Amino acid sequence: MPFYKMSEMEESHVAAQPMGKFKGLAGELMKVGFVTYPKGKLSRPHFHPNEEQFLLILEGRQIMIVGEEERLLGPGDLVHVPRNTKHGGIILDEVVMFTVKSPAGDGSLDQDHNDAEDAEEITRHLKRKLQELT
Repeated sequence: MPFYKMSEMEESHVAAQPMGKFKGLAGELMKVGFVTYPKGKLSRPHFHPNEEQFLLILEGRQIMIVGEEERLLGPGDLVHVPRNTKHGGIILDEVVMFTVKSPAGDGSLDQDHNDAEDAEEITRHLKRKLQELT
């Protein structure tokens, strides 16, 4: 079936990001998903050695780190995450994003998820930023 409605897609949870809600599909070469994170939650800093990713923020705001860069993101912002690049963020307002990852692998959005070595340090930094902005 080539047509889908976000509202009709089955919701799931992924072990690597238990605070989020995920609705995903896999094609032959890529997988896509809608991801929702509640306000105040953290996407733990991680990397994907075998997957490239794009994220499009549809609703809400978050502070995101990709590699050594940090940005405040909101609706309409598009982010490219190359393979092996650490990334993570903290949610200022509930965020809904659309993501595309390649390759499709087994179709799971957390299949190639690996914690960054400095995840604890980045997490502390992001939590401080959240306190500054709220």
